[in-house]
Amino acid sequence: MSTPVTREQLLQMHFDAFHTARAKSTLVSRLYAEALGDAYPAEVAAYSSCDWPLLGTLVGRLCLRPGQVLADLGCGTGGVGLWLARALDVHLLGVDISPAAVRIAEARAASFVSTARAVFTVGTLDATGLPDGRVHGAVCVDALSHATDRDAALHEIHRILAPGGRVGFTRVARIGACEDWTDRAAGAGLHVEHVDERLDEPSMWRRLYGLWLHHEPGLRHELGDVQADNMLREAHRMLPLLNDRRALVMTLQRPPDSPDKVA
Repeated sequence: MSTPVTREQLLQMHFDAFHTARAKSTLVSRLYAEALGDAYPAEVAAYSSCDWPLLGTLVGRLCLRPGQVLADLGCGTGGVGLWLARALDVHLLGVDISPAAVRIAEARAASFVSTARAVFTVGTLDATGLPDGRVHGAVCVDALSHATDRDAALHEIHRILAPGGRVGFTRVARIGACEDWTDRAAGAGLHVEHVDERLDEPSMWRRLYGLWLHHEPGLRHELGDVQADNMLREAHRMLPLLNDRRALVMTLQRPPDSPDKVA
């Protein structure tokens, strides 16, 4: 009898294929650049909602000092964390579920910081493998929705953060929906410090999804049918929902006097 494939293994296979295909494509990056315009940080080359305003928000909210440690959780190919590590003169610990993404991030690191200042490992949002209390700031861009258990992921963030440390993560909420992140954060020993709304992000995704649909033949040629189909399904599924969505950046802090463990 074959062993059942776990959700984590399925996600790992999905993102390995995703990053391997996109590493061979120039079209996808060009479409992101067209959709974001002047807000596109080309050097970061992220396949996410990352733009210059988001990077600015993260810099301002994390309050990191030179020499401290930043964790990029769900780091993908590393661009966001590497850019922040260079800009803030901090050490970077990148974690991603995809070994393929980690290999690409490792290959990119020297273009941003010395190799001693950036370490990438395979892990998940609720089991990062990072040591207790070593991280002074963390980011999680467009990745928390992939966590098997978001509450477990928040507890893991609390575990790796030093007292007083902060995490900034992106999330999407339906307009008018009641979701109390104050209670969810408190359950993990964290408190909500800031909620920043990204008013332009839904329009960016609308432009990007439209470009994906318009460039279907090119995407199939560069990525293959499986990856192109995934992108087109996402575009068709999400386009009707964008008018009802708010894009947010949430900053949570582990209190300076936080105990090592939460009951």
